[in-house]
Amino acid sequence: MYAIHFYENNNYVLNQLLRNIPAVDDNVILKGRRGKVLRIEEIKENVYYVFVEFEKIVDRKKLAAAELAKKKRR
Repeated sequence: MYAIHFYENNNYVLNQLLRNIPAVDDNVILKGRRGKVLRIEEIKENVYYVFVEFEKIVDRKKLAAAELAKKKRR
């Protein structure tokens, strides 16, 4: 078992005990968010830091409101 600590932009996200270490460029889902592994650092024999980049969150409600505002102006 490995202690995996996940970070995004040097901000701590989550730690998990996993049997497998994720590889670079693997897709992961953490806390319901999709991300991609950028790099991995081995700290100790069974402790790893995994740096992840998450996909941008698009708020569809704001987009819909902007579309309505455009239609009302015409």
